[in-house]
Amino acid sequence: MMEKHVSVLLKESISSLNLKENSIIVDATLGYGGHSSSILDRIKKGYLFAFDQDSEAIKYSTNRLSKVGTNFTIIESNFVHMKDELEKLGVEQVDGVLFDLGVSSPQLDEGERGFSYHVDSRLDMRMNQKQMLSAYEVVNQYTKDELSKIFFRYGEAQFANNIAKKIVEYREKKPIETTLELVEIIKTAVPMKFRKDKHPARQIFQAIRIEVNHELEILEPSINQALDLLKVGGRCAVITFHSLEDRLVKNIFKEKCGIDAKVKGMPNIPEEYLPDFCLVENKAIKPSKEEIEANPRARSSILRVIERIK
Repeated sequence: MMEKHVSVLLKESISSLNLKENSIIVDATLGYGGHSSSILDRIKKGYLFAFDQDSEAIKYSTNRLSKVGTNFTIIESNFVHMKDELEKLGVEQVDGVLFDLGVSSPQLDEGERGFSYHVDSRLDMRMNQKQMLSAYEVVNQYTKDELSKIFFRYGEAQFANNIAKKIVEYREKKPIETTLELVEIIKTAVPMKFRKDKHPARQIFQAIRIEVNHELEILEPSINQALDLLKVGGRCAVITFHSLEDRLVKNIFKEKCGIDAKVKGMPNIPEEYLPDFCLVENKAIKPSKEEIEANPRARSSILRVIERIK
């Protein structure tokens, strides 16, 4: 199953980090090691620190990276603890940080993980299998208003309120145990004509996954930590997979690269008011037609890159 995982925007993201032989790099989202192995292969005299909280992914990637080099450390922790964990290891500055915010193919395809709306399994969706909150608790314990709110906010679902209502009505008879059980409930809440373009459960499963793993809550502080760690000339590359993530990343980068409003428009802006960062590319980088054809899961991916300039 792990061999099915294909890292998206691999060439573009690795190139964007501007790697040197002695670079110190952080892969904030190790997953099954696709990006990390490519990074490690290019930094023979450098070092890689990789974060993940999925024990299966760590086990697989440890073996994969060991075949490339020994100059790496895998940290079993969420990337929101990046700065603290690196400080424990005496690392205060790095040359690059990569975030790949997608769910890896093995997590989607392994039925027991509960991420997929195509495979029947117990509702789970935990990236960190040691945490208590899972999709089961969200679906069966959240109020109608709470469910509607996360479906709309994190899934941008048009029928969020009606789907939440149907879930609450169903669970009054019995708990909702499995993914396909939830899919069938969602289908009853969405008009038939809206099911043709995309699977009616896609946005809802995305919303539940984001809620379970606190994905958007931790993203902004994590990116800010990454930017704080960068040396001058260091870069942070972020791959997102839906509009909520991309908008957040875009706004953080825009703010970091902007000139202070108090002096904007002045003919000679003092050095201390100039931004510490600049965008490496003004436009977001998207996968090629060839990559999308080879790996359809890449179609929604977007890469943005920022560099510390002072």
